[in-house]
Amino acid sequence: MQITGFELIGTEQGLDPTVLPHLGWAPAVVPGGVHESLLAAGRIASPYWDRQEEDARWIEDRDWWFRASFAASQPAGHGERARLVFHGLDTVVDIWLNGSLLGHHENMFRPAEFDVTDRLEAGNELLLRFSPPLEGLEMSGAAVRMAERLAKASSAAGAEDGGGESTLTAIMPFASQRRKAAFSWGWDFGPRLPSIGIWRPVELLVEREAVVIGHHIRTDALQADGSALVNVLIEVDRFATEEALTARVELTAPSGLVTTVELPVENGIARGTVIVREVELWWSHDLGTPTLYEVRIVLLDGETVLHHIGDRVGLRTIALDRGEDPEGGRRFRFVLNGTPIFARGAAWLPADMLVGSVAAERYRELVGLARDAGMNMLRVWGGGIYEQDAFYQACDELGVLVWQDFMFACIDYPSDDPVLLREVELEAKYQVTRLRNRASLAIWAGNNEVQVFHGLAYGNYEPGSWGYDFFYRVLPNAVAAHDGAVPYWPGSPWGEDPSEGVLAANGVLDGDRHAWEVWHGLELGAGGGPYASVGESRHYRRYANDRGKFISEFGIHASPELSTLRRWLPEEALEVHSPSFDQHNKDNPKDKHDAVLEIVTGIPQTIEHYVDRTMISQAEGLKFGVEHYRRRQPHCSGTLVWQFNDVWPGFSWSVVDHDLVPKASYHYLSRAYVPVLTSFRVQDGALQLWVTNSGRTMACGTAVVTLATFAGREELRETIAFELEPGQSQAVWSGADLPLTVDRYAWAESPDGLFPSNRLFFGEIKELPLGTGSLDVVAEATGPATARLTITASGFAYFVHVLTPARGVRFSDNYVDLRDGDRVVIDVSGLPEGYDPAQLSVNDYPGDRRDSALPGRPTSGHCAEGNERQKRS
Repeated sequence: MQITGFELIGTEQGLDPTVLPHLGWAPAVVPGGVHESLLAAGRIASPYWDRQEEDARWIEDRDWWFRASFAASQPAGHGERARLVFHGLDTVVDIWLNGSLLGHHENMFRPAEFDVTDRLEAGNELLLRFSPPLEGLEMSGAAVRMAERLAKASSAAGAEDGGGESTLTAIMPFASQRRKAAFSWGWDFGPRLPSIGIWRPVELLVEREAVVIGHHIRTDALQADGSALVNVLIEVDRFATEEALTARVELTAPSGLVTTVELPVENGIARGTVIVREVELWWSHDLGTPTLYEVRIVLLDGETVLHHIGDRVGLRTIALDRGEDPEGGRRFRFVLNGTPIFARGAAWLPADMLVGSVAAERYRELVGLARDAGMNMLRVWGGGIYEQDAFYQACDELGVLVWQDFMFACIDYPSDDPVLLREVELEAKYQVTRLRNRASLAIWAGNNEVQVFHGLAYGNYEPGSWGYDFFYRVLPNAVAAHDGAVPYWPGSPWGEDPSEGVLAANGVLDGDRHAWEVWHGLELGAGGGPYASVGESRHYRRYANDRGKFISEFGIHASPELSTLRRWLPEEALEVHSPSFDQHNKDNPKDKHDAVLEIVTGIPQTIEHYVDRTMISQAEGLKFGVEHYRRRQPHCSGTLVWQFNDVWPGFSWSVVDHDLVPKASYHYLSRAYVPVLTSFRVQDGALQLWVTNSGRTMACGTAVVTLATFAGREELRETIAFELEPGQSQAVWSGADLPLTVDRYAWAESPDGLFPSNRLFFGEIKELPLGTGSLDVVAEATGPATARLTITASGFAYFVHVLTPARGVRFSDNYVDLRDGDRVVIDVSGLPEGYDPAQLSVNDYPGDRRDSALPGRPTSGHCAEGNERQKRS
């Protein structure tokens, strides 16, 4: 039974529960928290609007009480018990039932459970008091020393920004002692807005004699005859019976084929191996079908059913290949069902600052956007939360792998604290057991950037009270004991090639790395430089120096669409670097992007130009980086962009903003993340066309290469046939002695649609002769909420995009380049009912507003005749 109907009130700290006010209680949002409840009751304004986040700061300094009443009959039958389970409490809480203290809890990452068999009455009163999240913590001497050393190291490295660093040095030395999401206290992408409350459901469970408390359906081997060797583990809590028990497990394939096994329960465990015939494997969406089996587990006492549970699992094997790389060092490559893959994806942040009230539909839409962009992996970042079940369910069903960090980030953790050590041990066991059946789960990583920051501060990674015991004993032991199939990695980034010294943690010879040379302008192991200016040191061209094996973070800042800014900032604040504008940018300094924009696009003066130019810088930069890393396949085996989504409506590195509006970079990535990619490179003065095949099958096709002027003169056209094995990347064409000047561009297209068109410019965007053409736009309604735009270019049109008129509107393609005569057809969905598609605004660079959209009707064959629409594989 789920307990609902909670009420909420805030009081001064330390109030006795017997003297709580009778008046002033408000309905509580559960699952959810204090902020959501106060918003729903109209007691606070949205902390996301304008500069109102500071108006909510007082919330974290109060005690917050939740109460609920529920009816329950006392378990009277023989062998029954009742358990009260709080699946998520955030974070420091005392709990009373019927006036008696049940217990205290201080970890938002594991449940609180209580046996209440002898405490239940016909009518029950549940009361919870949440104290301030940092209550009772003091900064340790080790944390002070760490903060001082980090400040010196950052200064020596030339770091300018202090936004994230201030959180690390001022707050995290306290917060690292308590198991709460690190980003709660403000980060360089979001505000200080610590969630508080009951963030996952509360249940009363009445159980009889014995129950299934855990299960693991693990694929150990795939066999040549098309079957799979599956290990089945059932964990049983036998609390009121000595009878012989049996666990029956049924796996039903989508085809209807059922595999059944019955296993005896001995010492609380039922374990066995079963052969699943004609196995239907789970694949990431780019390699196959993410097939899921229905699982039913029944606990039996003879023929009597004591307990049963259901699940959906995917049968697959996952491994981490760290074999020797012929280029030097070691590979870092995921192998799914025996097939090496190139991971293409992004870092996942919590879907909102207020983590408890994110709807399952929001998770589904976000993961769907990742899948639609060609992403096959999302990395759950270690400064956030172990995500809600709805996230993992969406990844399982949509075929998106999950890189799962444990929740530690960017600071030393006092691992010699016995209380914290015990919490981490319990948390690790719970989370590994909870997530081990997820088909999408690809790796467990010990933390985010803890080793890197410790190395910067101390120059070594020797054992000590900085988290070492967590990352090299507690967490790997939990993964080995309770999973045994998904690989464990000590942190992200992490590498251990001795030749790279202390830089090995973010090195290029082993492991994964975070490529923050770009944007931050630092030297973190990839090489390059010296640079003539700050802008050059932060420019995305630096990605070309990077020889890393797996790039698990790299990113560039950009604005959301103007429509999103208008929803969250007052009209008078829509000016570049207005106080409200800068408050929604948590990176520092606030004009950090300007040094790069000055090179790429020129400095924007208006909000409209700021939106376009930062999006261009981000999109072009991520495109450049992904193409470089993918050309390096198989020496590089993954790119996870920082970051996929946003925790609030602000300026950040996200490619999808908080209103779920994709930025230009999202659409650029959707073309760079296709299984078969073509990309250009200039090497030793020669123009090269590369083809990269990240699929499971041979890529056989032709590419048409054109060199032309923006004025429309074609100077070269060649057709190249190619055949590439899976996992292969190579140059298939080279042209020497070509005029690679800023008034020209190179273009590659696929006559049969195997890959989307791609191009290379030979100068910065501001240097190109753009903006001289025009667009013809025909808009037609295709349904109550759908439309189709047909856009034809006269002259070369760069950065052609349709602006989002409302939340939830989706475009089949966007932010495209069109040559003279090229046509793109964009299908639009999610329009407000009755919306006139003629009102959709179509722009190109340099951002002149186009008002040429007119209602029209389709003409025969208009999508085929001369259409150079960019296609996806």
